[in-house]
Amino acid sequence: MRVQLGHGFGWLWSAYAVSTYGTWLAFGAFPLIAVRVLHSSAFAVAVLEAAGLAVAAIVAFSLGPWVEHRAKRPVMIAMDLIRFVAVASVPIAYVLGLLSYGQLLVVSVISGTASIAFSAASGAYLKYLVRGDQLLVANGRFEGTSWAATAAGPPLGGALTGLLGPVVTVMADALSYLLSALCVLRLRGGDVASPRDRATKLRGADLLGGWRFILRDRALRRLFLNSILVSGLIMATAPLLSVLLLGQYHFPAWQYGLAFGIPALGGFVGARLSARLVTRYGRYQVMIVSGWLRSLFPLGLAFAQPGIPGLLTVIIVEGLLITCMGIFNPVYATERLQRTPADHTAQVLSTWSATSRLLQAALMVTWGILATLTSPLAAITMSGVLLLATPLLLPKQRHLSAAEPAASTQDARVA
Repeated sequence: MRVQLGHGFGWLWSAYAVSTYGTWLAFGAFPLIAVRVLHSSAFAVAVLEAAGLAVAAIVAFSLGPWVEHRAKRPVMIAMDLIRFVAVASVPIAYVLGLLSYGQLLVVSVISGTASIAFSAASGAYLKYLVRGDQLLVANGRFEGTSWAATAAGPPLGGALTGLLGPVVTVMADALSYLLSALCVLRLRGGDVASPRDRATKLRGADLLGGWRFILRDRALRRLFLNSILVSGLIMATAPLLSVLLLGQYHFPAWQYGLAFGIPALGGFVGARLSARLVTRYGRYQVMIVSGWLRSLFPLGLAFAQPGIPGLLTVIIVEGLLITCMGIFNPVYATERLQRTPADHTAQVLSTWSATSRLLQAALMVTWGILATLTSPLAAITMSGVLLLATPLLLPKQRHLSAAEPAASTQDARVA
């Protein structure tokens, strides 16, 4: 029986869905524009991706306290409009003949920063909007939407890019943020914000509040370290896998698309199964089993080879990995929300996301150097070996409380 989460959740989910599909529709458009329109070097394209990720993460640390003390719906709308203006400036500049590499870099930083702030605000609002016992179902729907967009967006975006060019897909991405803002505008009812003494100014120590809260809670600390290391090691190999498949093994573009599009369907299936598995086996068992399995499968990429056998190997390995991620992610996201009081949620989420992106950028550079010194396949294998140790950081059963902590020491809801 389908769980009904209310019209408010429906509009929040719709906002997430349209912006996520827009993002994946334009996946790879910026590097493509940098190469084909601006004739940028491979190094410049790498800097565009890594620097945008890192700078956005650094800027986002200061946004956590700012988002925490403001009503979340206006923050989400503002971040959507900022992303719309920033991304829409690219096709406008292209039409006017003014597009530059520097603009792409600035837009990457602005849209990345706004995305972190939007995610922090929407996560805090989700905790306010949905009952604690329904958070797993809600997170499962967000996770399923993400993987469905991952599966459908790049092929559709690739077809649109082939017909009309990459600038059109960027404009579609910009419009998705405008539609997201309209969905958030349809939300009705109360909002949530943590009160702040108007006489107290933001201090440098406040920027570390998210880290302090995460590190103080043993379960959150272990989930934090596990999640950022797993995502960092997996993302570090993504560019190398592209070089391996496209450059060394000479996979056609359509096979390369299949290698990443088909496995994403496993994430959708896993997300739909997550709540059912928790009901049957318990949250801890599902978290541990899926957490261990997602660390085992990436090592299978060490056996990737040219031709159809290599393509099938990548599809199977990535499919099993992403299915386990689809099961694990809603469980860990729910545990994180339930363990975080309302007046710390936005700051914890922004710190979590910003730290994860910083580590991803650093490991991308590190693994790029490793691949240069050895080979892409050797560097991918090294990442798979290191991933085997990450489940040791998962929380023990005694660290996980059965009940949700008190919402806050203060009343964080506003009318």
